Amino acid sequence: MESCLLGILIFCFVIQLYFSLFVHLKLAIVKVENTPSLVSRPISVIICARNEAENLKEYLPYVLHQEYPDFEVVVVNDRSWDQTREVLEGFAAEYKHLKVVTVSEGEKFIAGKKFAVTMGIKAAANEWLVFTDADCQPATQHWLKGMQQPDDEDTEIVLGYSPYFRKRGLLNSLIRFETFFTAVNYLSFALKGMPYMGVGRNMAYKKSLFFKKKGFAAHMHIPSGDDDLFVNAHANRRNTEIRIHPDTHVWSAPNTSFGAYLKQKKRHFGAGKLYKPAHKFILSSQIIIQFAFYAVFIACLFFTPANYIAGGIFVLSLLIRSFIYPRLLKRLSYPGLRWWFPVLDILLFIFLVFNGILSIFVKKVTWK
Repeated sequence: MESCLLGILIFCFVIQLYFSLFVHLKLAIVKVENTPSLVSRPISVIICARNEAENLKEYLPYVLHQEYPDFEVVVVNDRSWDQTREVLEGFAAEYKHLKVVTVSEGEKFIAGKKFAVTMGIKAAANEWLVFTDADCQPATQHWLKGMQQPDDEDTEIVLGYSPYFRKRGLLNSLIRFETFFTAVNYLSFALKGMPYMGVGRNMAYKKSLFFKKKGFAAHMHIPSGDDDLFVNAHANRRNTEIRIHPDTHVWSAPNTSFGAYLKQKKRHFGAGKLYKPAHKFILSSQIIIQFAFYAVFIACLFFTPANYIAGGIFVLSLLIRSFIYPRLLKRLSYPGLRWWFPVLDILLFIFLVFNGILSIFVKKVTWK
């Protein structure tokens, strides 16, 4: 029994090392290019807003004031019943490069956020589309310079990074840590030539790609996935790049209640079911291996001398991961969390298992 448990633990440790050393370490050591000082082509920024009056007041100016010579901002007012319309009318009177698109109640083919995104894309005047949300704040006025269309014409998709603002409390630390690991995964796999998702708070792609691939037609029935499912279906090693320079980060307001956070993760979990089989296998394997590693380690503690060997493997795993991930936390604008890495790593694993079980029983999700 002890030998079998130790064999499983070592196997899980080796797989864990693969993800840490041969996937995630790429992101920790890759050279981060400076934000270009020159610009070449026009950009359309697309933001979908539903009942976002207060967020638009606070964050839209950061987008409108970007230091980029030729860009427009398309805001889609998606059936809002608060003061969103009035707020946008006020901004539109002041900023000529703001374009407002209104989706009214009763519009046909409404399917959550995807219909609003499609309307924004249709209204966009430019080929290169940069996406963010109403509750997001670009880190600098050079965000669009960093997210502009690359010189390589084969590049059709650019994946950015969007951290959450720091707030007080354990929930905020968990949300930021989970966002960090999600970003480490999708950015690292993109570097490895296997892009599988992006986040709509900070990403870009060609308008022609959207229409060539028939937009969201393949998954219009899923409430979420306007960002990750589109990338999952159409990104590849040749047409996708990443941007992680601090100038290109887009900060976002996190959920402040555990219930709202669970609802958000439920939407993401539902979209993940439509990922390509290879991507689902890899992502599922990460969680299963981590679960098995902890479970078998605990089981080994009841046997001697297996408990000493298991303890050594556990400490070695922690040391290796503590060398890689705190460096990534600093690189991805979460330096304060690196001191809490071991604790948050375990809490995140528990949360992912809980969320996976909950998703089996909770079926209905909406955008807002």
